[in-house]
Amino acid sequence: MTRAINIKNTHWFNRPGYLQGVFWIVIVALISSSNDVLMRLTGTRLPSMEISFFRFFFSFMILLPIMLFQGGQAFQTSRPGRHILRGLLGFGAVAFWCAGINMVPLAVVSTLALTVPLFVLPMAIVFLGENVGWQRAAATLSGFLGIAIIVNGTSQTHDAIQSIQSLDKGTLFLVAATILFACSDILNKKMVVKESNLTMLFYFAAGTSLCGAIPAYIVWEMPTVTELCYLFCLGAGGNLILYCLLKAFAATDVSALAPYRYVELFFACLFGLVLFNEIPTMTTLLGAVVIIPSTFAIAYYETRHQKMLAMTQTQEASS
Repeated sequence: MTRAINIKNTHWFNRPGYLQGVFWIVIVALISSSNDVLMRLTGTRLPSMEISFFRFFFSFMILLPIMLFQGGQAFQTSRPGRHILRGLLGFGAVAFWCAGINMVPLAVVSTLALTVPLFVLPMAIVFLGENVGWQRAAATLSGFLGIAIIVNGTSQTHDAIQSIQSLDKGTLFLVAATILFACSDILNKKMVVKESNLTMLFYFAAGTSLCGAIPAYIVWEMPTVTELCYLFCLGAGGNLILYCLLKAFAATDVSALAPYRYVELFFACLFGLVLFNEIPTMTTLLGAVVIIPSTFAIAYYETRHQKMLAMTQTQEASS
């Protein structure tokens, strides 16, 4: 009887449906916020370069047995140069992110994490030649306004010129990281049509590990057993985020899940308050109020555009 119940429960998690998609996307938000906490805990003593290296090294070690089980075909790629570039972008992004996490409240970290689509959109116009309607352009500009509110709130002055000179270094690191994440997303869009998700994930972990080996060696500090456990969980969490995202997108439409991505801000505020005694400022909350609808609108129009494109291609194929 117990075994039958377990099988039934497992079947529910694998079944397509709205509730299943919401479950997986909330797990993504929880793991992402937990990874930020792990970076904060290890970053009290270990350099950000070393943390970034271990994050991808453990991710690589976890994926390697899976790749070997899949066979030689899983390792085949026609774009080794682009995988190296993805590794450079990924390591730089995570290194900046790790450095910024230790300097600003988790609520700010989580809010700025939501702004990656805002940087992807203008890059898609330049590098992918995508057409952007006025709705997505307006949402992007609104989102950048939210970023400006948060950034200005972390400066030491509210004068327009002086605030640029007195910006919190951690905020600048996080913004730089989001730009690099956006560049990586653009590169992923170019590659995903001819590369499997597992192959891209594996070479991303391998490339970032190689790129981070020398910087980590230069600033090396011997991790404690506890820190190694944190770093291993960090690497496993990075893989789990992608796995849960794929499960969520397989369960229901991306547009239906977009509002639940912002649960991460709730987890960040909760962890920040309980673990680090951080209370979100009014400027952080105001920036979040502006950014969340903006990124949601972009996700909505992006999904609608993809559906219309798929319908057009289907009609052309049938005619």
